[in-house]
Amino acid sequence: QLQLVESGGGLVQPGGSLRLSCAASGFTLDYYSIGWFRQAPGKEREGVSCIDSRGGSTNYADSVKGRFTISRDNAKNTVYLQMNSLKPEDAAVYYCAAEGPLLLHKLCVVIGGKYDYWGQGTQVNVSS
Repeated sequence: QLQLVESGGGLVQPGGSLRLSCAASGFTLDYYSIGWFRQAPGKEREGVSCIDSRGGSTNYADSVKGRFTISRDNAKNTVYLQMNSLKPEDAAVYYCAAEGPLLLHKLCVVIGGKYDYWGQGTQVNVSS
């Protein structure tokens, strides 16, 4: 059974950092682009970042550029989202998603409809 499990969420003060993890089970991430999305109460789901299957190309939403970094460790079958300089408006449930398997390499896009498998989410709260 293909499964994505997010972890690393929690409560952090403004300006603080968190690292989210997205671990895959039941399949290898080598042939999948991975995206991170978030949804705050009363708001639409927002694309945050994505990384292509090779890990050589990334994309970020303008709201997180320079503060968030996505990376992947295919040996650990895990993708990470390092979040620094967190702001109250970053508070949301964060989801990771996988697009694939990709028979041909392509650049990733942070569009939810492109992704085939989704995790259950991890809550991030930013408050003093």
